[in-house]
Amino acid sequence: MQERIQRVGGNLAAIVIPNIGAFIAWGLITAFVIPTGWTPNKTLAALVGPMITYLLPILLGYTGGKLVYGHRGGVVGAVVTAGIIVGSSVPMFLGAMIVGPVGGFLIKKFDELTAESIPSGFEMLANNFSAGILGALLAIAGVLAVGPLLDSFSTGLGNFVHGLINAGLLPIADIPIEVGKVLFLNNAINHGVLAPLGVADAAKNGRAIEFLLETNPGPGLGLLLAFAVAGKGMAKLSAPGAIIIHFFGGIHEIYFPYVLSHPIMILAMWAGGICADIVFVTLNAGLVATPSPGSIFAYLAVTPPGQHIPVLSGVAVGAIVSFAVGSTILRLVPVKEQESENAPVPSTVQTPAPVPA
Repeated sequence: MQERIQRVGGNLAAIVIPNIGAFIAWGLITAFVIPTGWTPNKTLAALVGPMITYLLPILLGYTGGKLVYGHRGGVVGAVVTAGIIVGSSVPMFLGAMIVGPVGGFLIKKFDELTAESIPSGFEMLANNFSAGILGALLAIAGVLAVGPLLDSFSTGLGNFVHGLINAGLLPIADIPIEVGKVLFLNNAINHGVLAPLGVADAAKNGRAIEFLLETNPGPGLGLLLAFAVAGKGMAKLSAPGAIIIHFFGGIHEIYFPYVLSHPIMILAMWAGGICADIVFVTLNAGLVATPSPGSIFAYLAVTPPGQHIPVLSGVAVGAIVSFAVGSTILRLVPVKEQESENAPVPSTVQTPAPVPA
């Protein structure tokens, strides 16, 4: 089981970690220029949506395909990722990490089956058309099937969170919340489920615990600290910068790739989130509105008088527990980091022969 977990984590790390720089770039832009950022700028804010919707998933899809079959596999992986993006209303990071390698694998198998049957001099034409036709078919399948399927998953996850809260199992709601967050469904859960509940609760009691559930920066801080202390390679080196963007800039999306690169780290997020929620419930904590973005400064801005100790206690407990569990996991089940540049060189079938003069 440990070997399987390490294998999955290593494969996902090879897709996610080489693209951390792009995530940090998006996080910096978002932290500064969105309407609730440090230096709001309507013109520059137009970058935020396209980058998270198109650029980052396509980068993941390309990297996944490239890992399987070099540049040719990466191209097909990027094309099919574009299909699932169009077919869904939420960022398709999980989908990109699934369909990118699938696209690379399928074009690799096609080349292996047809390598001996392509006439000499027609290799380039056959290679280009085969990749184009396969990519087009997979993209259409993504629009019609994969994207809507993941959309349905997003809706079901939100309904599950709502049901747990209504049943009085508020700390347990952190389990689907954290799963949704690392799949970049955080805005759908927060604004679609938790914010309406919080608004009604705040109107009655002057504060609402629902505003604390998804936005708590503590568990994410602990996770990134764990990578900074016990991580390896690019994840360890980039974690300190991600901490600043996450905790002070309020852009939680910056830590999601770190969990995706080593899925067992979701246990650290669950531990930190559940313990923080228990503190919030025990101390009757609440905010007057949703902190946006979810930085520690935004938290302080919407904390009502007399609630600073309960709120900050939950944030601190979430960070401490997440760090303790995360650093332990990283030592016991370390990430087998791979670089996309070290992927196997594709077979010679994808290198066209010189065209005779």
